[in-house]
Amino acid sequence: MDKGEKRSRGRPRNTDGPPQIAGVQSLERAISIMEVVAEGEGLSLTEVAEATGLPASTAYRILVTFQGHGMAEFDEVRQLWHVGVTTFRMGSSFVRRRKLAEHGRGVMRRLQAATGETANLAVADADGVVFVSQVETHQPIRAFFRPGTRGDYHSSGIGKAILAFTDEQSVLDITMRNGLAPYTEHTHRDVNTLFADLATIRARGWSVDDEERNLGMRCVAAPIFNEYGEPIAGISISGPAVRVTPAVDSPFGVLVYDAAVEITAQFGGLWPTDSTARA
Repeated sequence: MDKGEKRSRGRPRNTDGPPQIAGVQSLERAISIMEVVAEGEGLSLTEVAEATGLPASTAYRILVTFQGHGMAEFDEVRQLWHVGVTTFRMGSSFVRRRKLAEHGRGVMRRLQAATGETANLAVADADGVVFVSQVETHQPIRAFFRPGTRGDYHSSGIGKAILAFTDEQSVLDITMRNGLAPYTEHTHRDVNTLFADLATIRARGWSVDDEERNLGMRCVAAPIFNEYGEPIAGISISGPAVRVTPAVDSPFGVLVYDAAVEITAQFGGLWPTDSTARA
């Protein structure tokens, strides 16, 4: 594409008129069906078809497709359709992120004030962490993670804090699936060094990203747990290596740990009973 050519943001160049006109009809039908099923407490195929205005055959094909992905379930005895566990999991993910951001905001502000550096909140995803909130420092040089920014597990402070309290097989599965991208000379390149680092993190309760993703930037982080004692998010302090030096790792680690414990409690989570006390 020629550098001087401008393109509309958010839709293809050849799409004219309001964005809703260019919608995908089959997808709109599927969404309408899921909305109807979600509002009901078990609906027959006839009820779904009537509520959406779609032919029963079309509604059935869409429902069966949803069923195949775990997004809809069919009660064979009562012949009724319900929302599936996958749809519930998707909705729960949104609620979890929203609640974490709400509960964590005040804690992040206090953490930022106590350290003078940027406080971050990220949630666990399938292949890494997603940053959902940040309280920036007033320093001219700072770390910045736009909401929605993704980070790898093995090269981020929050990612490693989460892995440290994840079972070994799951960690191996993640590293096999995603690999260990060598972003800098400090990034873990093999599972042995990674597991050694995770053992240290687990023992003291907080992690350090020692320029493992970006040279010149360091981070101290701790995990946040759900009601089952599973790590589902993390909070961190990040900044340039000239300020966030190894000398502040321990005092920052204590502050970040305490912040993670507070958010875990506010969120209704449970800190693992088998984890050791922080250093």
